Amino acid sequence: MSLRHALLGLIAEQDGASGYDLLKLFEVSLATVWPATQSQLYGELGKLTEAGLIRVVEEGPRGRKAYGITEEGRGELLRWIVDVPVKPVRRDDSLLRVFFLGLVEPAKAQEFMAAQIAALGRRRDDLAALEGAIDWGDDDLSVYGRLVMEYGRRMYAMRAEWFRWAAEEMKALDR
Repeated sequence: MSLRHALLGLIAEQDGASGYDLLKLFEVSLATVWPATQSQLYGELGKLTEAGLIRVVEEGPRGRKAYGITEEGRGELLRWIVDVPVKPVRRDDSLLRVFFLGLVEPAKAQEFMAAQIAALGRRRDDLAALEGAIDWGDDDLSVYGRLVMEYGRRMYAMRAEWFRWAAEEMKALDR
């Protein structure tokens, strides 16, 4: 996924949103799967405008700009959604570290595993808090946002279960 396509999607869903509106929407919808800073977001809005994929539909006080998606932008978004093959995520920092845990003392390895389980629990809790803070509706962002949120919950639960299992396997090796 790219920030470009994330913003195109948000603008397609929220026609007339300002950069600030998009930043806030990004924070409650996409930041858990694709984090971006304010400067990255505003920089990408400029690039999308220059490329003709979005346009400024309104200018307000203090330089506030509201954006709308162009037909070219909608076409690019739809092409990306259905035609561009998904690139599988292949890098996983925590699993790379697990691969080398045999190099550390067993107690330290178990501490690492416990820390991963705790971190996954915190992420799951953060998702639950975020879910409770959102005013869900029956709009596309709500419907599909809930699907993605459920994926996050299940993925964190699966990873935590795997880390618990792997920690037990490691303990058996140490006996």
